[in-house]
Amino acid sequence: MATAWFLIAVCVIIEVFIQLGEWGVFGGTRIRATAYEYFGFWPGLLGNWRPNYPLQPYAMFVTYSFLHGGLIHAALNMVTLWSLARVVIARVGEKRFALIYGFSILGGAIGFWLLTDTLQPMVGASGALFGLAGALLAWNYLDRFLFDQGLLPVLQLILLLVVLNIALWWAMDGQLAWETHLGGFISGWIAAMLVDPRGRPLPGSKQPTGIEDTNP
Repeated sequence: MATAWFLIAVCVIIEVFIQLGEWGVFGGTRIRATAYEYFGFWPGLLGNWRPNYPLQPYAMFVTYSFLHGGLIHAALNMVTLWSLARVVIARVGEKRFALIYGFSILGGAIGFWLLTDTLQPMVGASGALFGLAGALLAWNYLDRFLFDQGLLPVLQLILLLVVLNIALWWAMDGQLAWETHLGGFISGWIAAMLVDPRGRPLPGSKQPTGIEDTNP
């Protein structure tokens, strides 16, 4: 879990620093706006907007994932990261977890870029978190398909995520970056199949001949 704890620590430290600035401890009350301006994901920078620094249009594909919209947003995302990371790491280890997480960050940004119609910035680790969820569902699908366990539970979980996004989008008056969630989910699914395409027998299933259940 060292990688996951590092990611959590970075996100928490950044959010606490920004929050202290907003409270007037240091840095000025505009510190969040400044952080968003320099490190959030701005779709306009991939058009004709002028960046604040030369690498911003490229760096923002990663930096947006370490910013959040406040302490509650950061806390919810970090708790989710911890819970999902444990399961992913238990299956594929630290290095491949990091690959999936990084791929999902990029996929979330690409999804937002391609699908959004807003010029507002996008921040948060939720794209990567949906990537981890996509990875776990991809393996669940693979395991159930290979060991003939039925795919209905996977479809039910995907439907639950869709309903959750719709509910949050409505509750947040359309301010939810569902495009990032979708891009992250698809990227996490693809990454999972690339880094670990082997099936694992589910409890109570019979392992087919020729498929080995070995640890990564």
